[in-house]
Amino acid sequence: MAKQEEYLRKPEWLKIKLNTNESYKGLKKLMREKRLHTVCEEAKCPNIHECWAERKTATFMILGDVCTRACRFCAVKTGLPNELDWEEPERLAESVQVMGLKHVVITAVARDDLRDGGAAVFAETVRQVRKMNPGTSIEVLPSDMGGKEENVKTLIDAKPDIFNHNIETIRRLTPRVRARAKYDRTLNVLRISKQLNPSIPTKSSLMIGLGETKEEIIELMDDLRDADVDIMTIGQYLQPTKSHLKIKKYWSPEEFAELKEIALSKGFKHCEAGPLVRSSYHADEQVNAAKANS
Repeated sequence: MAKQEEYLRKPEWLKIKLNTNESYKGLKKLMREKRLHTVCEEAKCPNIHECWAERKTATFMILGDVCTRACRFCAVKTGLPNELDWEEPERLAESVQVMGLKHVVITAVARDDLRDGGAAVFAETVRQVRKMNPGTSIEVLPSDMGGKEENVKTLIDAKPDIFNHNIETIRRLTPRVRARAKYDRTLNVLRISKQLNPSIPTKSSLMIGLGETKEEIIELMDDLRDADVDIMTIGQYLQPTKSHLKIKKYWSPEEFAELKEIALSKGFKHCEAGPLVRSSYHADEQVNAAKANS
């Protein structure tokens, strides 16, 4: 059985058409020039060509490219983190301006070495992007920042347009899948952010294919709704390297469509669900949908 799981064949619906046009090449060149990182590259996102080449959107990753956690699903490198770069917020804001992005997602590696989990740099990045790009909507996707309310408040006080914190997997699989993260702490971070500023939509993402059941996914949806989460995304887990967790199942497009309907029936204002959906997939549309359904 283990041998079969290791060599599960990738289904047709997961084949991606690559598009490396001038927009894609230009954004990649800009990232290198500004010494910036994107989770699109670091996490080997399957949608990088669509987002960079066609939609001209990107998810920037701040606080360096070395994470203090070693989650078994994630391709971002783990180790001793870099020194804080206080010039990074301004460089990132300038890049958003050069690209003319209408929506930007800002995420970060986990920085458990910092007392505030990197919240201060995160907040300053939001402020710099807002200052240079007043027409750009901003989504933040932080780690749990230790689960401390003061850290969440630092980020919420910068007034992003969407606060996103990913739950990643069901309760039963959390200890195996997520290093140092806790299921209930994730829910609490989302709950705190909504309590601090009810006008800022909250969002969370789930990846499936790691052995969860439909019933466990529905239980997770209920938990997110209990935390007053507005937006949910559901995507297929893809194994980045042989050393990462193996795929247990490829969920079909029809099953994703059913999960989306269930999520919407639970009261989520918006749900993106599909094999290639990732947390930031079509993020520019999600912010508008959430506001329209407020």
